[in-house]
Order: sequence, then C-alpha cells, then structure tokens
Amino acid sequence: MKKYILLLAAAGLMTSCYDLDQYPHDKMSSGTFWQTEEHAHQGMVAMYADLRNENAFGAYYNHDALSEIAMDYNNWQYPSVIKGTYTERSGGIINSKWQTCYDGIFRANLMLQNVDNVEMSDDLKAVYKGEAHFIRALFYFHLLDFYGGVPLYDETTIVGNEFMNMKKSRSTAEETRQFILNDLDAAVDVLPVKWEGSEYGRATRGAAVALRGKVKLFAKDYEGAKNDFEEIVNDPQGRGYGYKLNDSYPDLFTLTADQCAEIIFSIQAINGTGQEFGMPYALRLGTRASFAGGWNNCMPTDILADMYENKDGSKFNWNDYFPGFNESAEIQKNTFWATLTDDNTAVATYPADKDKIRQIYEDRDPRMEQTLITPYSTYYGCNGRDPRMIEYVVATGVNEANGFIRDNLGHYNYYWRKFVPEGDMDGTLVSRENSPVDFPLIRYADVLLMLAECYNELDRQDDAVALINQVRQRPSTHMPALNSGPAWLEARSKEEVFQRIVQERAVELACEGHRFSDLRRWGLAMEKLNFPYTDIIGEQRYTRVFKERDYLFPVPAVEFERNANLGEQNPGW
Repeated sequence: MKKYILLLAAAGLMTSCYDLDQYPHDKMSSGTFWQTEEHAHQGMVAMYADLRNENAFGAYYNHDALSEIAMDYNNWQYPSVIKGTYTERSGGIINSKWQTCYDGIFRANLMLQNVDNVEMSDDLKAVYKGEAHFIRALFYFHLLDFYGGVPLYDETTIVGNEFMNMKKSRSTAEETRQFILNDLDAAVDVLPVKWEGSEYGRATRGAAVALRGKVKLFAKDYEGAKNDFEEIVNDPQGRGYGYKLNDSYPDLFTLTADQCAEIIFSIQAINGTGQEFGMPYALRLGTRASFAGGWNNCMPTDILADMYENKDGSKFNWNDYFPGFNESAEIQKNTFWATLTDDNTAVATYPADKDKIRQIYEDRDPRMEQTLITPYSTYYGCNGRDPRMIEYVVATGVNEANGFIRDNLGHYNYYWRKFVPEGDMDGTLVSRENSPVDFPLIRYADVLLMLAECYNELDRQDDAVALINQVRQRPSTHMPALNSGPAWLEARSKEEVFQRIVQERAVELACEGHRFSDLRRWGLAMEKLNFPYTDIIGEQRYTRVFKERDYLFPVPAVEFERNANLGEQNPGW
C-alpha cells in the first residue's frame, strides 16, 4: 500500500469527515467521486489514514506511557492522567481520542455507503467492504477499551445529511462488542489471506481473525478467543497464513524485517521528500541525540528495565550487586554518577563500578539492550542531523554536541532504542516526524502470548508454557525455557503461568502500546499503577495515581452537551 499513500495528498482525502466544530466538507462524499475502481482504491487508502493519528494508534503518544513501564511526565497530553487530575473536560487525550476514532469509523462507513456505486466486480466490492468492516471494528474496539459502550453509527448514517442530528444514545458494552464481532465476522468471510507488492499493509483475513480473538479475550471468552488464535497459529484449514516469529527481535523495529512473516497487521509508513507519511519515532521516542532532536514524549521506566531477567532466567535485583541499592537514593546516585570535564566535552571520572554496571546489563535478557539505551552504552545517533556515536553518561552538562545523550529536564531515565532511528538511516531519513518503519498493531508473538493466556484460563498450563517458551527462545532472545530445571523457571500452576504471561507481555511488547490495556483487563491496574516514581538516580519525579474510576476514561463532557440522549457518564466521573 505504500506507493498509494501519496494519493491522499493528491486527492485531498486527508480532510476529516467528522468535525465536532463545523459541518464536514468531505470530498469523498460528493457525487462525482465514487465512480471508478481508482476512486474506491483512493477511498480505501484514506480509510487507513486515521490509524496514524496521534490520538488513535500512532506512536505520537504511546499508550505505554499510561502504564508503569513508561512515562510522559513533563510533556504533552498524559501527565494529568498519570497524576489522576484529569476530568471529563480535559481536552487533549479525552476529547481527541473520541473524535479521532469516530473520524476513522465514518471513513469506513463512507466506503460501505458508496462502494456499490463503483464500476467494478462484485468480488472486489466485497473485499473493500471487508476492509471497511475491519477498520470500523478496530476503531470501535479502541473506543470500547477506553470508554466502554458508545453510540453505534453504521453505514446507514450519512454524515453529510445527518451531522446536526447524530444524537444516538450509548449502546452497552455488550452491544458495542457484538457490533464489533459482527463487523469482524463480515471481514473474515471476504478478506484475502495475503496482499502482495504495493498492496501490502491492507487488512487480511489473518488480521481480522486475530483481532476477533483479541476482542473475545478482552471479554474473557477464552474458548472463543482460543479458536481464533489457533487458526492463526495452527492453520488447520491450510489457508497458507505462514506467520512465524522473526529470528531477530531487534530487526522487527527497523526496515530490515519490513513485511516479515511475524507482522500480522501494521500501520504503514513512508518518508522522503514529498512523502511525509511516516512515524515520529525520532521526535516522540527519541532523545535530543536522535535525528534532528527528539522530545522524549515517552520514556521507559526503571520499573520496566528491572523486569528483564538475568540470562539464566532468574529474577533480577539490584541489591544482589549493590547491597542497599533499592532502599537508598544515595547508593543509586553514587552507583551511576559520573563527572565531565570543566568544558563538558569529555568524561572526567566514570563511576567506580562502570565495568560492573555494563556487565550487569549485558548479563540480562537480550531484549533489554535491544529495547533500551542503558547507562554507559552507546547509541548511533545524531548531533542535529549529523550521525555520530553517542554515549549515555549519567552526569551534569551532557549534550549531544559533545557526544552524550542529553538528560531530559534533569531526569535520568532509560531511553528507547526500539523503533528509534539510528543515525539518519543511511541518508533515508529526512524528518524526525517521519520514519519509514511500520508500527505493528498485531504481530505473531502477541498472538502466541494471547493464546497462551487462553490455554492457561482453560487449565492447559503445559500448552500455555510451550507457547511462552516459543517467544522466549526466538534465536536472538534465547532465554531459558520455563520448567527446564532450575526452581526459578518453574511455572506449573495457573497463577504461576499467569504471572509469566504478565511478565512476558511487558518485556516482549514494550513500546508497542499494549500494557495499559492489559493491566486494566486483568484487573491489575489498581495494584500496579499507584506508586511514587523515582528515576535511576533515586530522585522522585511524580506519583502515579490510578483510581477505580480510571478503568475507563470519562466520555467527554462536550459530547453530553451536544447530545442529550447520550445517557449516563462512566462510573466515578
């Protein structure tokens, strides 16, 4: 699909079809548009466009920053949610996520409303409809996850005619979920198993089946979810899915493994002069030492870093290496702190245990250093746009101009290596907002872990462990298998296996936006998301607050003012 993404600009199809502030003027809804197969194709591309939006699934505001494994404290939209001070009138994330999802829904509805008018075969029309059902389901599932039941507008709603009268009441969560499942059933029936060449990135049968399984899993329909995930993993009908784990974990988040067999559905990206439809990894996830200077909108926490096991599979604990470390901010700072020369151009003194620190990190689950930039490691970054090797030194006065990662407003944290571009990507990167690396929404490792969860809930612990071990033992990870000998690898009971799933999903899927939803659906958010957060030198930076009400976002207050039929606000708001 990448070469067709440019048609968005040429056809003027980026205009929102759902604007809360003014009557929409959507160019795709005119009587002159929906006539040819090329029109249908352009409409299809526009339908996928909102997936990249910062308030939906794009990486601008990674949802992991709402969990314990990442943070967004000083920047942008999430601080009020993290600190528990947001309300139904908080603009940003609360209003914009709602609006963005409905933008995507109405783009899908436009396809369903108009594709039958296009001159092409019925088989092709069916495929376009299937894609629209998939996209609509994806956006409604996102709304369900964050807001609960919502008003359901299908293709019978013509936005251009009914904009001022779109005043449906909220459907229940169960009704919303069934609507989503019906959409996915329709998509599964008609979508192809694969798209080739320039069409890669469009929704497939596998993507629809996997998403349907996820919807069922979130509803605790473990048997139904199992059946869907088993179709992906076992392919009992011989459909030729061909999904498998990529041998290299870090390659998944670069161009090296683009379109590999592990990716089931991803947001497509492209960059280059006149082709700025990429993902803002350098800007939002990167440091000031990333291409053109990143803003650290989302940073990994030391909570995530400490989750990565030792290479032998035992649990990591700083106290095993530096007694009293966990209890003493002074010990933490002294362990990591360096000093620079007076002109800040070189390291005057490294910490006394620098070599020990590096060994501690290198003796961990390989995914740690493939995911995070850790203290006293190097990163191929940039000074502005000029590629150079950068060292992460924990000290005052560090700056990318002198070859160091600049601290984030005096905070000393871990930084993302995963997704963040190296250098200027050999000259292919032209803006920090537009990396050409796709963003995975569903990948095979995620499906394996969700199927493991189903097996565990259905008292098939051995089968669950076998799937977890597949993920742990991909060639580039090669962590010891569970139940392979040492006591610390034992996982036999349902609770033991569940805790392994909680752990494995955190470290395998870090920076992919799953954690906040996982904690809420497991009922663990109250336990995991109330804590004072300190950075790696022991300085307290904020207090994370999560209340019972926070299991769902509030429906934006402005929506109740526009629609008296909307019904009740979410509990606690």
